[in-house]
Amino acid sequence: MADFSHQTVLLDETVDVLRPGAGKVIIDGTLGGGGHTQALLARGATVLGVDRDPVALEAARARLAGYPSFSARQGNFGDLLEVAADLLPVDGVLVDLGVSSPQLDVAERGFSFQKDGPLDMRMGDTGRTAAELIAQEDEAELIRILKEYGEEPFAKSIARELKRSLPTRTLEAAEVVKRAVPRKAWPNKIHVATRTFQALRMAVNQELESLESLLAALPRLLKVGGRAAVISFHSLEDRRVKETFRDLAGSCKCPPGLPVCACGGQGDFTLVTRKAIAASDEEIAANPRARSAHLRVVEKFR
Repeated sequence: MADFSHQTVLLDETVDVLRPGAGKVIIDGTLGGGGHTQALLARGATVLGVDRDPVALEAARARLAGYPSFSARQGNFGDLLEVAADLLPVDGVLVDLGVSSPQLDVAERGFSFQKDGPLDMRMGDTGRTAAELIAQEDEAELIRILKEYGEEPFAKSIARELKRSLPTRTLEAAEVVKRAVPRKAWPNKIHVATRTFQALRMAVNQELESLESLLAALPRLLKVGGRAAVISFHSLEDRRVKETFRDLAGSCKCPPGLPVCACGGQGDFTLVTRKAIAASDEEIAANPRARSAHLRVVEKFR
């Protein structure tokens, strides 16, 4: 079995809101190490696990082989309408947008700016690597990627240095960022290359595009009474989830101060979580990567 040990985030909270049980069919669109899926299976649900990463799929299939109600398919969570077409509509959809610890910690995957490895960053086994993206895109596009996906204030100087150096290794890329950002401007709480590596990873894997495809598909993915749960880890993702869930619920868009709603705002969904669920202090102490996790849930009611 492949080594793919991962500490599951917001496990109890996520399982509880998805209400698994006998006869319930749930899709885990980011199977990863299978932690959420195993808990859902233990509560009686039938679960289809989907993941782009063949290593994760191999490990999860071995870990969950004892559950006859489990199946797994390789695919992108943004393509669930096609990947799971024979099962739809379902009782629940779960997506955890975090990068799994084995992906971050294995140098050969190219996600880490602290371990030397090829500048890859692909969650699956197809598509461009981060090194290829840097080489193929022009400086203006790299600036856009760093600004939009990484919210990097030094996007221009970093993009210029990336194009000049064309790094192919992770530590090499991290050094490029260090040269491009004035030492006095390095952040105190995160590595200076954190935002750049996040932005490149999101661009390589088209993460926001996949999220938007998933959110747009929810009305067709879920049956009446079905719930969607999304765990996000930074503001770009969480903002998109929050806004889409609000739109699905048909929140009133009238100006503040009107005594009654005049816009007729109503939708086919209801917000299960009006405020995102965050990890407890105890979970954060045990798993610091849970600090930025936010869980939002919506239910289709008609």
